[in-house]
Amino acid sequence: MELKPKNILIIIIIIALAYLMIKPGADYERIEIAGSTSVQPVAEELAAEYMRKHPDVKINVQGGGSGMGIRTVQQGIVDIGTSSKALKPEEKDDLHEYVIGKDGIVIAVNNQNPVDDLTVDQLRDIFSGKITNWKEVGGPDAEIHVIVREEGSGTRSSFKSLVMKDEKIRSDAIVQGSTESVKQAIKSDPYAIGFVSMAHMSSDVKALEVNGVTPSETTIADGSYPLVVPFEFLTKGEPRGVVKDFIKWVFSPEGQAIVRSQKVVPAIANVSDDT
Repeated sequence: MELKPKNILIIIIIIALAYLMIKPGADYERIEIAGSTSVQPVAEELAAEYMRKHPDVKINVQGGGSGMGIRTVQQGIVDIGTSSKALKPEEKDDLHEYVIGKDGIVIAVNNQNPVDDLTVDQLRDIFSGKITNWKEVGGPDAEIHVIVREEGSGTRSSFKSLVMKDEKIRSDAIVQGSTESVKQAIKSDPYAIGFVSMAHMSSDVKALEVNGVTPSETTIADGSYPLVVPFEFLTKGEPRGVVKDFIKWVFSPEGQAIVRSQKVVPAIANVSDDT
């Protein structure tokens, strides 16, 4: 029987956790976290600071995608699953959701691309394949190369919900396995377009306005930017012990300052244009 990639990832996580539990010198309280690759960097920073303050706690953070985070926490494989999409009713299954911050889905193109702004309707037509040439949206006479995340990605799921509605993403879109690989593909292709987490944006690709609104901390916080997603921690049932204490600390001013330092809009913050 051929194993599906998502099942292989679960097996790898189980093996890694088993090793951590039996290896010598592992006399620590442990928290296992897995899920969204968009949430992973901020989760790693939060874990590092919490462990610095609590040397008797070890926190292991892994990626794998939002779907992986939801499945592994539901199955009790990890203590905290992470997701960059809101859960569907059928996914909740006694899961508790903690929105640690908000992120924007940025529409990214190559820095050489003269296009600065697209509407949500234009994005839907581009990613569905109805618009295939940049000249149709004010760009050069060149074929549009669509870059997307893999199925199971929370960013892809949120993009589909916010932009695609009932339309399907074109079947010949180039699929990448992480936000960083999407950026690298766009950086190397002057005619590419893709979507990435704002927390991962950098100057090597260009962020487009959507419906005339620039993605920023302020526009994400006030809801004027149309493509906003939650960054979530998920637990199965009420968290207890060190897991509960860690999540409580994440929502403290110190924890939320770390969230903000990772270019994620904090769940609890006063946001202004001068920050």
